[in-house]
Amino acid sequence: MNQTEQKSGKVATEPGAAAGESEEAKVEAAEPAAAPPANSDVQEGGADGAVPLDVDDGLIDLGPDEVLTLLKDEIATLRDQMLRALADAENTRRRAERDKQDIAKFAVSDFARDMLAAADNLRRALDAVPDDLTGESAVLANLREGVDATERQLLSSLEKHSITRIDPLDEKFDPNFHQAMFEVPGSGKPPGTVVQVIQAGYTIHGRLLRPALVGVAKAEPAQKVDTTA
Repeated sequence: MNQTEQKSGKVATEPGAAAGESEEAKVEAAEPAAAPPANSDVQEGGADGAVPLDVDDGLIDLGPDEVLTLLKDEIATLRDQMLRALADAENTRRRAERDKQDIAKFAVSDFARDMLAAADNLRRALDAVPDDLTGESAVLANLREGVDATERQLLSSLEKHSITRIDPLDEKFDPNFHQAMFEVPGSGKPPGTVVQVIQAGYTIHGRLLRPALVGVAKAEPAQKVDTTA
């Protein structure tokens, strides 16, 4: 065979090889894709890949009525817990509001207590001046009138802030607002009656700021009846 025939034979075999390769590619494309292994990590579910919820094993053996009863009981329990939580929150809110009001009312308690000493001294100055001397001396009368006006102005300013004076003469002794310093026998008043006020007391918004120092009537011993006659 000459060189021309060898070249032509070589060329003739190349198209056949290409055709065989094309047939093998068609066979591989027609074969279906291999199924995933049984132990694949892909979980069964819907088209969106959602995983079904687990059912409580304790409810599987119960009937519909029993399940409904359990759910109603759980709803009642949750409702009770919700109402208790709301009540606690409301009580906390009211307590905070009350504390806020108390702070606003009684913030001046210490200052007011210090001012009571000035009111006491003004009253002592008025009590120290006898009434008969004021009629004899015009200067003394004017001085007493000025001190009296100052006391009235001070008490008026205190009352604007709900600070009220306690003067319980001839009233029944009240341990909530009075402090008994001594008993007075033979006063002719019922036992426990305030017969003398040593120092006036004061309240602020109804709360005791300072108790009144008082003397109370002493109970008289019962008289013995002579039965020998």
